[in-house]
Amino acid sequence: MMKILVIGPSWVGDMVMSQSLYITIKKLHPNAELHVMAPAWCCALLERMPQVDKAIVMPLGHGDFKLAERFRLGRQLATTCYDWAIIQPNSLKSALIPLFAGIKKRTGWKGESRYGLLNDLRSNKHDFPLMVERYNALAYPKTQMKSHQDIPELPWPALSVNVDNQHSALAELNLPTTMPVLSLCPGAEFGPAKRWPEQYYAEVARHQIEQGQQVWIFGSAKDIPVAESIRHHLPSNLQQHCHVLAGRTSLHQAIDLMALSTAVVSNDSGLMHIAAALQRPLVGVYGSTSPQYTPPLAEKVAVVHTDIECRPCFKRECPLGHLKCLKELPPKRVIDALAQLAD
Repeated sequence: MMKILVIGPSWVGDMVMSQSLYITIKKLHPNAELHVMAPAWCCALLERMPQVDKAIVMPLGHGDFKLAERFRLGRQLATTCYDWAIIQPNSLKSALIPLFAGIKKRTGWKGESRYGLLNDLRSNKHDFPLMVERYNALAYPKTQMKSHQDIPELPWPALSVNVDNQHSALAELNLPTTMPVLSLCPGAEFGPAKRWPEQYYAEVARHQIEQGQQVWIFGSAKDIPVAESIRHHLPSNLQQHCHVLAGRTSLHQAIDLMALSTAVVSNDSGLMHIAAALQRPLVGVYGSTSPQYTPPLAEKVAVVHTDIECRPCFKRECPLGHLKCLKELPPKRVIDALAQLAD
């Protein structure tokens, strides 16, 4: 049996998109055993991907080099006798563990000039505009992949849902199920140049609550202030229908609860890609980034952004200090997009 090790990405959104690669690997090698090494916070996602046979926790942080520890991890993995390693990140350090594990075939993009570390090196990245295309191309022979047009099929991520866990989360958080749910994801780990103003989110929430919906606000503990601000911007008589879940759910629970959404509004973030992988009607709000690189992959999607000349700049913070790419995107654009998705 072929054994394949994938060194996965460190960001939630990238990990969701990685499932496209894992689906392709299993289609091309149905009897292979697929293991994915990734940070602990990504394991909740890997557990919802039936293509992954084993998730291996990467104990080192995103910025840690720690050569001796990487050598130790590689030698530990050598006992599994992997036939093939695919390295998704572009960093030099991410290619060290498969090398130290003695894996004979090591595939990845050139990234940080990883000559010698990878022996199945890909360098024509610009011929694959989408990140998900770049991931998928790694599953095919190098000679077959000249451009994105050579990819026979681009499967979309599709996370599984644990219904029992869903019911437990509903009870634990005392969430009502009698009203349709609009989920809001107002955070963005990348930086403020991705975050649509909370008062705009509040206007969308107010409109949808007045239409008979309830609002669930998702995010990490870092997003609690933004989530609470959205709720406080609502008229007092509507606040009872707005539930702040930011910082109160595990990633497992967030996935299962978001699956109940009638619609989702999200910044370009990991939660946006989770909503897409759950095939929820989704409005993706883009500021400094572009859907031309990391679009949400789902049937019912509306992407909204401004067309000012300085975007997309792909910066974490607005280099001009005005955040016009977000501030000039009015709530009505999102409200109208939600209405169109509901038709």
